[in-house]
Amino acid sequence: MKLVSVIISVYNLESLIAPTLQSVLNQTYENLEIIVVDDGSTDRSAEVCKTFKDPRIKLIQQQNRGASAARNAGMRHAQGDYIAILDGDDLWLPEKIEKQVEHLEKSPQIGISYTQSAFIDEAGESMGLYQMPKLTDITIRDILCRNPISNGSSAVIRKEAIDQIKFQDYRDGELLDFYWDEEKALQSSEDVDFWFRIALQAGWKMEGIGEILTLYRINSKGLSAKLLSKQESWERLLEKTRNYAPTEMAQWEKPARAYHLRYLARRAVTLRDGPTALKLAWDASVTHPKMWIEEPIRTGVTFAAAGFLSLLPQSLYQQLEELGIKLSARSQKRQVAQLKM
Repeated sequence: MKLVSVIISVYNLESLIAPTLQSVLNQTYENLEIIVVDDGSTDRSAEVCKTFKDPRIKLIQQQNRGASAARNAGMRHAQGDYIAILDGDDLWLPEKIEKQVEHLEKSPQIGISYTQSAFIDEAGESMGLYQMPKLTDITIRDILCRNPISNGSSAVIRKEAIDQIKFQDYRDGELLDFYWDEEKALQSSEDVDFWFRIALQAGWKMEGIGEILTLYRINSKGLSAKLLSKQESWERLLEKTRNYAPTEMAQWEKPARAYHLRYLARRAVTLRDGPTALKLAWDASVTHPKMWIEEPIRTGVTFAAAGFLSLLPQSLYQQLEELGIKLSARSQKRQVAQLKM
């Protein structure tokens, strides 16, 4: 059995890190090294991690530098053939790593294996909604415009692929290896930058497993709430990618920007910011009008939600939203049920 290095970044998650760690220990694939990087937490996160006595767990503590720096610290210690990323508040189902290792072993051309995910709320309860991205035949357009991996906690990556995008730089006079870009302007887009470089620079393919194996926590107080910084980060990412993949960006930059703006519009809707949602949806449509042809339903629903949120009383909008969530959940549950058949 090949070794899988699990890198868990933690910052002030004392109430959430225990179930996350337990979900790793519950994996049916046992040949794991579990590298927990406490990124300068000011709460009891590190103490909670120390209560776990499994010898496969290694705790690294560093001053606060951000999620990318925490993952880089973990990677410098990783010995595995495969690298699995897990945010400190997300969860895995028991067969996740076993099935992804099997997937990668059978598909040597695949550099990143990912899974479908279920959304859970801040209390860990199912929201009845899922991330069900495209799984196969992933194109450059899919990568640039749709981010099929969806969230970092769903990915298992060949170490060979990660080593191909490694770069070196000095920190405090010491020459270190870097894998994730720690540039502050890229914060909240660091995962996508990482996928872009593996696909565009190193040339690896990515492919998903048609099973819900990752539980992705929605945290309205976290980075998902910072819409302006997300857009600024995305623009910096496009600028960076343009430097090493000019041909691909010349073709796909506008749709990539438009689909990200639409994503931010939907996020603004969840945060009950109608005017911002409407502006973002409009900007997306102006940037790439063909999105109305390419994805008419999703684009129309985004515009409708932003418009209703801006114009209707909150009580009436909430009723419409609850109805929409129920209909979406039913549709997704049917798709999940079909995958299990």
